[in-house]
Amino acid sequence: MYRCVALKSLEKNLKETDEEDIVNILKNMDIRLTNDGKVCLDDKDVSNEIRTMEVTRRVSKISSIIPLRLVMEEKQREMATKGNIVMEGRDITTVIFPDAKYKFYIDASIEDRANRRYKQNLEKGIESNLEEIKKSLEQRDYDDINRPLGALKRTSDQHYIDNGKNTIEESVNEIIRIVGEE
Repeated sequence: MYRCVALKSLEKNLKETDEEDIVNILKNMDIRLTNDGKVCLDDKDVSNEIRTMEVTRRVSKISSIIPLRLVMEEKQREMATKGNIVMEGRDITTVIFPDAKYKFYIDASIEDRANRRYKQNLEKGIESNLEEIKKSLEQRDYDDINRPLGALKRTSDQHYIDNGKNTIEESVNEIIRIVGEE
């Protein structure tokens, strides 16, 4: 969702410091996640556009805008009122849904994450550079851990899963195993 705001702010040629205009973008946009994994912004599939390096460089700064985070919290909670939902994000189980029944902190090394993103980008035809992706991820982690509101952090009630070497299926099976035990 933050990537959609970053994309729209780039399309409107806004600076990262144009906080009021960026918050208004979110208030006036429709973000929809489809059952087949697409991200739609105002009825347009932007699944690939939100993964470009330009958006990736901007998203952490955008997500640090406190008034934007407050509006985003409302939108994310509203999404959950429409039925059962699986949601991911860096503050989903600490800020947005602190009372969620199941909480997972899914992690992987910077190298594993950078390699995955690079491979995904290649498969989607998105031009990218592995070292630039790695640096971007490191900066985003630093920014998100040190953000004053909605910081990335692990808590004792989250199930930790290191999926750095796991396949998608192995990570999903671990989650299913944990849910089945509770």
